[in-house]
Order: sequence, then C-alpha cells, then structure tokens
Amino acid sequence: MIRLHLTLAITLCGALCHPLPAWCQDKYLLKIVQQAPPMEINESIRALLDGHAYQILDGNGNVRCEIWFRKVVPVQATPEQVQNGLTYQEIPQTTLLGAVRYAQVGRDYRGQKIKPGVYTLRFALQPQDGDHMGTAPNPEFCLLVAADKDVGPELLDVKKLHELSASSMGGNHPGVLLLMGDSKPQAQPHLAEKQDEHWVLEIQLKADAHGKGAVLGIGLTVVGKSSAA
Repeated sequence: MIRLHLTLAITLCGALCHPLPAWCQDKYLLKIVQQAPPMEINESIRALLDGHAYQILDGNGNVRCEIWFRKVVPVQATPEQVQNGLTYQEIPQTTLLGAVRYAQVGRDYRGQKIKPGVYTLRFALQPQDGDHMGTAPNPEFCLLVAADKDVGPELLDVKKLHELSASSMGGNHPGVLLLMGDSKPQAQPHLAEKQDEHWVLEIQLKADAHGKGAVLGIGLTVVGKSSAA
C-alpha cells in the first residue's frame, strides 16, 4: 500500500510539474489603438494606411505584432460582385493591403523566422504547382516585404514581389501569412481562434470598385502555420 501511494504521488507530481503544452499557454488578444503607421514605411505608402493599429497581444500582455490596414482597397469587381459580397478573387495580385510591425521574432505560415521590424503586406496567390500541393487550405496570402524594400504603393510584377519578400526574409522563399475568406464580415474587428491553433484577425475594410464603394472581408492569420511546415 505504501508503495502504491508513493507511485501515485510521484505520478501526480510529474503531471503537475510538467510544463503545459503550447496550446494551453497561448491565448492571444486584440487591442485597437489610435497610432500612426511607422515612419520606416515609404511616405507614399504611409499616406494610404489607416491611423488605427491592431495589436496582437500574447498571454503575458506583450505585443506580438501591430498591423495597419489600407484605408481603401482598390478592387476589380462588377456591380453584381459588389452586391453579392467581395472575395479575394477581386483583388489584383501584389495589391498593397497594409503593413505590420513585429516587436519580437515572429513566424510566418511556413514556420520561417520573421525578424523584428516593419514590413508591408501585399496580396498574392500561392503558385499552383506540385511543390505547394496540400500546404494550405486556400491559395490566398499576404506576402511580407521589408519596409525599406517597398518604395511605392503601385502594383508590382508578381515575380518581383516574390523576390522582394524572399530577400526580406533572408532566404529563398517569400514570407507568407495565410488569408482566410469571409465575404460577409462582421462590422466589428475581432480575433478568432480557428482549428489547428490558428488565430485570425477578421476585419471589414473599405474597398473601391471602379469608383463605387464596397466592403471587403479580410481574415489575416497572425498566429499559425501549415501542417506541412
């Protein structure tokens, strides 16, 4: 009996002393503050960004990253598409969507290290080839470009964007943040916990469809990586 009690005590102590798994520890929060975009960003780009910073806080209250979205996103959509709800299909590739500042080392959707600093966010589609098969639930992403490498808001050549993003990461692959779709976004920005430990900032942005005002739903994965990473 004494041996049984001792065994149970050791087992219980081990369970209590063992660190909690990451999914128990990581709880992220959204905080919205009035704050101008970073000065590191080219002025022609800064002028297009909103004055609200969307801060992603970790479980200890530390800022993981801060995001500024574009005031109005230009889209290529018909009146019918606007009425039915815009999707990512109406956004031209390489469109500037916003900017992000990492206060600490982050990770992109591939698990690549993101060095602390300021980056622009540009829309891109995942190449449809064998190398990317099954690596993401959908093909839409934001590519990270170091602020000092992005010199204006104009559309870029797709290959050039990939090269700029890869060099910003210090490797051969672009820095990528997965986009989740939402054609009927909620009016109030919020941070949603999805399956597979993905945290998604869901927000409703203003859009311009050939001079007609519209609403665009964005779901930016701020925490989470591919199961293939």
